Amino acid sequence: MKTVNEAVDLGEKIDPKHEVEIVCGNCGYDLDESELEADTCSDCGQALNLKQSTKIYATSVPPAAGDAAL
Repeated sequence: MKTVNEAVDLGEKIDPKHEVEIVCGNCGYDLDESELEADTCSDCGQALNLKQSTKIYATSVPPAAGDAAL
């Protein structure tokens, strides 16, 4: 199951865009919500041992400083 959270401006801070993907730690099967609730992987039949990965996107780049002339 992949969840995408868009960037949110919190005033002085930014909560960046990020994706969270949850798969079965036993076989790598992409799980859905019903499988998470059942606590069993429908692909391998094992009790869920979750593997989670998170991807964070850079939402802004600070301005460059200095002299670029050589």
